[in-house]
Amino acid sequence: MKNVKLALIYDFDKTLSPKDMQEFHYIRSLGYEDPADFWNECGVFSKKHNCDGILSYMYLMAAKNPQLTKKQLLEEGKYIELYKGVSTWFERINTYGKKHHVNVEHYVISSGITDIIKGTSIAKQFKKIYACTYAYDEKGRVLWPSRVVNYTMKTQYLFRINKGVMEETNDEDLNSSTPEAEKYIPLENMVYFGDGSTDVPSMKVVQQNGGTTIAVFGDDSKRNRAEQLYTDKRATFFVKADYSKGSKIEKIVEGIIDSLEAKNRLEDYR
Repeated sequence: MKNVKLALIYDFDKTLSPKDMQEFHYIRSLGYEDPADFWNECGVFSKKHNCDGILSYMYLMAAKNPQLTKKQLLEEGKYIELYKGVSTWFERINTYGKKHHVNVEHYVISSGITDIIKGTSIAKQFKKIYACTYAYDEKGRVLWPSRVVNYTMKTQYLFRINKGVMEETNDEDLNSSTPEAEKYIPLENMVYFGDGSTDVPSMKVVQQNGGTTIAVFGDDSKRNRAEQLYTDKRATFFVKADYSKGSKIEKIVEGIIDSLEAKNRLEDYR
């Protein structure tokens, strides 16, 4: 029996980690005692300049620290805390997949900063990280935002994974017609993990094409948001963000792997 591919695709902030990545250290390093003050300032900037919210925060991150470098952003990754079980999640799921003839690949599609994610302890677990990026000068200092990933732009990366067109600048192959049999990973073989309204477009694309969506919440105060995604039929499941061995998330993903194995086995009889 041949192996099949399964893509596990994660938002990052509040999905794998309990808060926005900038809040663990960077915002406070700018002199803000309360990270909410920084986000409020971003909101004011957005309205004043009719600016995309993600571009606003990227601008202010750099404007408040004119010497911001790629190295510093990578170092910010070491401050990121993860939800329970995340550090061992990837190895466990990969191992389970191999036992059932399923090759599991992990991806991030986030409105956070690519280089901060690359500085985390789990960065090596992802086949590809799609997130906001800066262009840098020859000394590694921030020049300008080179890529922005907002809630609607997230969906293009689902199709990049679907077609195996991983390079962000390759739009020609992304937009060309590709027979279903030649797709790298079918949309129905995708599981999207998210936590809020910014994940709705991606959840909708995955669900409408037969995939699975999982809304997670960090604590009971955030439960209603995840439950609403389930009620609105955006999420196939809503669960606590506990990725430890034997958790509900693990059992759901193992069930998906089991179903792919069963479907794959039946194909052998055709």
